[in-house]
Amino acid sequence: MPDANRTAVTYRYERWRAISSGILETAGGTFLLLIAVRWYHAGAIAKALVAGGGSFGLMLGPWLVARVETAGWPVAKAAARVAVLGALGFLIMALVPTQPVFVVGAIVTMAASAAAVPLMTQIYQENYPERQRGKLFSRTFMIRIATAAAFSEIAGRILSANLEFFRGLLVVFALAFAFTSFCLGRLPSRPLAVTGGTHPFRAMRFVRDDALFRRTLIMWMLMGFANLMILPLRVEYLANPRYGVTWGGQILTTAQIALLVGVIPNLARLVMSPVWGWLFDRMNFFVLRILLNTGFALGMLSFFGGNHLAWLIVGAIIYGISNGGGDVAWGLWVTKFAPPERVADYMSVHTFFTGLRGVLAPVVAFQLVGHWSVAAISWLGAGMIVAATLLLIPEIKFGRNARPAAALMEEVSE
Repeated sequence: MPDANRTAVTYRYERWRAISSGILETAGGTFLLLIAVRWYHAGAIAKALVAGGGSFGLMLGPWLVARVETAGWPVAKAAARVAVLGALGFLIMALVPTQPVFVVGAIVTMAASAAAVPLMTQIYQENYPERQRGKLFSRTFMIRIATAAAFSEIAGRILSANLEFFRGLLVVFALAFAFTSFCLGRLPSRPLAVTGGTHPFRAMRFVRDDALFRRTLIMWMLMGFANLMILPLRVEYLANPRYGVTWGGQILTTAQIALLVGVIPNLARLVMSPVWGWLFDRMNFFVLRILLNTGFALGMLSFFGGNHLAWLIVGAIIYGISNGGGDVAWGLWVTKFAPPERVADYMSVHTFFTGLRGVLAPVVAFQLVGHWSVAAISWLGAGMIVAATLLLIPEIKFGRNARPAAALMEEVSE
């Protein structure tokens, strides 16, 4: 059981950090791609690189965890140093407003945001009690979601008034990263347990050794690839005049795009986040994941199913509801199955494959969109999610017995 003081300190600074995390979320989710499309008129490859920046960081997860383990750094201090890199990246993007610098900067900054995720999961494992982990995580995420929704609205209106203000927006993102580093540096944490291995991707052995982990990763690959393939197309679909999406007969403004992509989904996430956190602590994980998958598929089909404002709003709401649960499930699920001292390793493998599909999925999406309708691509994505959901059904019995995996590791070693 984590020390009560460690829990209190972590929860306090995580609530403050959630404000800057919400601001940074709008960068990767909306504004960097929007700037690439409307200011730099970026091509398909450049847009895919901007959309996949965070995914490159996720792929670095196993390397970063191994590096932190070898160096003996406290986990939170290491995460704080990564955040400094993100702040510097955004400052350079603002000072040198050219497309190559913007694309590279988007990759570096979003990679810095994502690479530290396994380290944060280890902190939650150590500092949050098992029966309250989902609740505490979801409460801080409510602050993040509310901030993202409000910031999407404000920044969207500012850029609608004058798109040249995007450089000031990049400075705000740099300040958010700096505050993130400040908060992370004050979280209680320990160095990672030393395994003695030397390979920078040694955590990948758990894919071989843990059959349940391996099967769950396969499911997540199908579902996640579909979701990440569709996600950047939301902005492309609304921002590119070729699709003829209108609001009151007029092409959508930046503020209206931010409303449909950022504000409405985040409000739905905000309302449902505490519910999903409560369910995560109590519900069979695989049943929970099936419910979330169903929501993602329905939201996908609704958003792209008809060129009508009502369907866009319905799709945005369903996506937001599902995403609220996805935040908790994606961020904490390894704490239900991994050995406590190996949570960062398990999470780094999970983020690596998330990053791999995140790099490939936008490229596939922007290539397909030149030959298929977005509606057809959404049906493809929904079909992949259905396939992933069917793979989960045999695993329900294991989710019922999820437990701290000291016992699970004994089974694996046997």
